[in-house]
Amino acid sequence: MKSINIINLISIMIITGCMSIQVQVNEPEMTLTESITMEQSNNPFLKRVEFYDNYPRFDLIEPQHYAEAFTVGMREHLEEIELIANQEATPTIDNTLIAMERSGRLLDRVARVFYAMSSTNTNDEIDAIEVQIAPELAKHQDEISLNENLFNRIQRLYNEREALNLNAETLRLLEETYDGFIRSGAGLGEADKSRLREINQELASLQTQFDQNVLDERNRQTIFINDVSELAGLTQGQIERAAQDAESMGHPGEYAIPLLNTSSQPYLSVLENRALRQRIMNASLSRGLDGDFANAEIIVGIVRLRSERAQLLGYPNHASYVLSNQTAQNEHAVIDRLRGLSASASRNALAEAAQLQSVIDNEGGNFDLESWDWPFYSQQLRQQLYSFDESDLMPYLEMNNVLENGVFFAANLAFGISFSERQDLPIYQEDIRVFDVTDADGTQLGLFVFDPYARSNKRGGAWMNSYASQSKLLGTSPIVANHQNITKPSGDEATLLTFDEVTTMFHEFGHALHGLFSNVFYPSLSGTAVPRDFVEYPSQVNELWSVWPEVLANYAVHYQTGEPIPRDLLNRVIESEQFNQGYATSEYLGASVIDMELHRLAYDDIPTAEGLMDFEASVLDDYGLNLSMVPPRYRFPYFSHIMGGYSAGYYSYIWSEVLDADTAAYFYEEPSAARDRGQALRDGVLSRGNSQNVMELYRNFRGRDAEVRFLLERRGLN
Repeated sequence: MKSINIINLISIMIITGCMSIQVQVNEPEMTLTESITMEQSNNPFLKRVEFYDNYPRFDLIEPQHYAEAFTVGMREHLEEIELIANQEATPTIDNTLIAMERSGRLLDRVARVFYAMSSTNTNDEIDAIEVQIAPELAKHQDEISLNENLFNRIQRLYNEREALNLNAETLRLLEETYDGFIRSGAGLGEADKSRLREINQELASLQTQFDQNVLDERNRQTIFINDVSELAGLTQGQIERAAQDAESMGHPGEYAIPLLNTSSQPYLSVLENRALRQRIMNASLSRGLDGDFANAEIIVGIVRLRSERAQLLGYPNHASYVLSNQTAQNEHAVIDRLRGLSASASRNALAEAAQLQSVIDNEGGNFDLESWDWPFYSQQLRQQLYSFDESDLMPYLEMNNVLENGVFFAANLAFGISFSERQDLPIYQEDIRVFDVTDADGTQLGLFVFDPYARSNKRGGAWMNSYASQSKLLGTSPIVANHQNITKPSGDEATLLTFDEVTTMFHEFGHALHGLFSNVFYPSLSGTAVPRDFVEYPSQVNELWSVWPEVLANYAVHYQTGEPIPRDLLNRVIESEQFNQGYATSEYLGASVIDMELHRLAYDDIPTAEGLMDFEASVLDDYGLNLSMVPPRYRFPYFSHIMGGYSAGYYSYIWSEVLDADTAAYFYEEPSAARDRGQALRDGVLSRGNSQNVMELYRNFRGRDAEVRFLLERRGLN
């Protein structure tokens, strides 16, 4: 539904890390109620000053331009909707459905850029606008989705759909639009609509507050070290970077270790000082529990509002509401999958813990394995089992080489596309790179933007967003961006990656391919606009190329000598894929089950803020995942995914991985046919967006339903 797609642009960002958080703000100079005309403003959004299609003019955009453009954009959009809704002509696909698809272009444009910047390059002014705009956008969305005249036109077309002789994509658009209106409350009575409007605006404000608290808390919890000897295990470059970060944060002479949004932290795998590892982990796990940035009250408020909204719309709980239009269909299917995997995952994690305890004991350590020990000793065990650790790999994993000779090389190998860097387009930060993407026949597909490094004004995690989506109706080409939070080295030192960071780069590029390959007519069905528990499939299946022998050999070369990674080391990397999977699966499932169970609660059963963490522990107990040495990947107070687009949806990664593992098996059946099979995946799934039921697309591509056995084999859970 067009109105829903425009306003929920935060969900355009596809997340594998954490959601955004910001800082205390100053009020913007212009309020959103002021009236601005295009003639009065030099605003680049209003003037449509562009270099390439819809590429943003980052060199011209100032924070106040967002407020102006939001004001004009919402006003224009409502005027367009009123003309559609109140026309006397009989409803047709052209004068109603397609007219809606064409509406709201300015609002769509500014919202895409604004929410990209609020996540990647925020400041006090942007933060202030976000606080102000969130309830305004929620109100705007309701003005459209609860417009009775508009819904009557859509409903009439929907009821007559069999007689309209629509092509498959138009029929899909009509059905999705009608369902979007129903799910947004169009069928409610006036009293319930009024309450729904209040709920949506309250939710928008609370979710923004939560996100800002998480970023503020993360920055405040930065660990500062006085004695450099405590940093034993870090490289000299990492130590120099820590010193630079500390100085920039007002702590000259010290060393800074910033926190990422996940529970576990990257440096825990290499820091030799156990007391420092404990300090880092405790700081991470304590975020959002108390103080100025405590989030429990906000979380409970959000969950109660979601529960109330679900009941207004006829669902017993928020999870049922969310899952009713996902591929999983209902909460029971998800719970069965999570319970079935949890037993095997926790059993494997406990076996792995026993192995790590043996390593500790053999080294003379007089302590029990804890969460801050696991990453460190798992690296040691990996070294013993496979004769390598991260430090052996990193010289062969230089970031730009991984991008160009790994990620791009794999995309050419499987799909025939090519990349060339653009130097003429404006960027919002000096480390950003922009590439033309060209198809095998030489035609332009779109643009790809790469933003690799962590910054204090950038949210944690990794994600994809879209500055413009493909649409034949609008004549638009895709502009997609990938974001990571790689620590930037000091000076001219090379950026050497961990293998997890390499996998993340391939993962996020799978989302980018989903957007770039889109070949549909309607913008509402374009690219990644698919069910949440399918959207991770293209990204996860793209991870297979990170260890595809031909690809790995092409990018894994020494950053100084150019020597290829030794064949025996390469083989050991591939052989170690199942290593530590009990831990990895358990921490992921822990986060998934607390999300699902919280959102399954009836309103009266939702815990108080004081009881929220006890509820988290009880859920983990119930699933056999309450392992002190394996905390869930996210705990409630900093679980930004589920305060945003992944509420009752964090299960999506493991759900999609069934399809991913099944597809990887398809490629490995005949490695020499990678190009043909890649084209089949592109034509059958990646280019189709949401123009057809996505599970039908998968069955048509694969010739059958996905088989779960490949996932179980991959994770060692069988």
